[in-house]
Amino acid sequence: MKIKDILEETYSALFSNKVRTGLTMLGIIIGIASVIAMTAIGQGAKNSISSSIESIGANLVMVMPGATRSFGGGPNAARGGAKTLTLEDAQAIQAQISNIAGIVREVSSRKQVTGTGTNTNTSIIGTEPSYTTVRNVSIDEGDFISDQNVTDGTKVAVLGPTTRDDLFGENATDVVGQKIRISGAEYKIIGITKSKGGSGFSNSDDVIYIPYTTAQRYLSGDKYLSEIDVSAESSDTSSQVQADITALLLERHNITDSTKADFNTMNQADIIATASSVASTFTTLLAAVAGISLLVGGIGIMNMMLTTVTERTREIGLRKAIGAKRKDINIQFLTEAVVITFIGGTIGIILGWLISFILSYLGILQAQVSISSILLAFGVSTIIGIIFGYYPARHAALLNPIDALRYE
Repeated sequence: MKIKDILEETYSALFSNKVRTGLTMLGIIIGIASVIAMTAIGQGAKNSISSSIESIGANLVMVMPGATRSFGGGPNAARGGAKTLTLEDAQAIQAQISNIAGIVREVSSRKQVTGTGTNTNTSIIGTEPSYTTVRNVSIDEGDFISDQNVTDGTKVAVLGPTTRDDLFGENATDVVGQKIRISGAEYKIIGITKSKGGSGFSNSDDVIYIPYTTAQRYLSGDKYLSEIDVSAESSDTSSQVQADITALLLERHNITDSTKADFNTMNQADIIATASSVASTFTTLLAAVAGISLLVGGIGIMNMMLTTVTERTREIGLRKAIGAKRKDINIQFLTEAVVITFIGGTIGIILGWLISFILSYLGILQAQVSISSILLAFGVSTIIGIIFGYYPARHAALLNPIDALRYE
């Protein structure tokens, strides 16, 4: 049979029962659209997580206190609960560790803050001028904390956009120069940072920055630091910087067993790698769940083709009687199955892309369709057509022409 004849016969066979063909194709459409959309959501989540982690700084190594150790067999507190990091530790890191682009001392807490007739509970970060470089923070209005503010321990504050909105109203202006109260003490607002995005407790815009010396004096009441952030000169040196900091602090704290360290270090690159691995697993899981619908769609194709073979038994017998070979019959029915999955797959890809676009456009979820997911879905749909169409096609090809002609 010529290709033209095969396609004409396929068109005639499929469109002779449009409803059945459409319903069979629907299973493939839903399956492919689900795979595309789910994969896009997973990829979007992975990119969003990586972007959020990268936005906190460049080549960052974070040093935090360890968990508070309890005595008498009781449970330990969460990581960061101990008070073990000091200004001297930060100075030693700055002086003795090479390949460092910047370092920041932090004293963090969460406090109730009041404005003019308003209040909010937000993160208070005591820090220093280098924070803007190390943690990738930009100023939208006014100024950031200066060295003089840190030296004098002045009561000045720089607000994140979310905190500004909570205290002074949505996109309020003329906020710089006004006063707020933190733990009963009055602070003058000297700047507003640019938005970085986020939500809930991970919202990097819901924050107030003050000098770390001020935070030590009026909020924490001690000399300890909540965190030391170090920016390595490059991503290639960040792991070495982390190892050097760990060795230095173990020596300074007189700890010989690293498993008993009273501090923790985290490498930004490792965090991104771990988050990406989790997101990739999540994406694979979503795609696998969506793939089940593809399997169901393939079974639907096999069911339809078997029904078609039964209905066209006399036609098959007649074709064989006038000279059609088994190969011709096999190709004919296999082509019909592949065409169904091909058309269904194409529609499914378009639908999946459209769903992903709408989710991203409306801001419901971040979804990113990749070429690899489209090629994978398209390839899978074709394979399904071949696999689930082969048995009905073979069944039709093996029919005895005499029995087929006598079939009622």
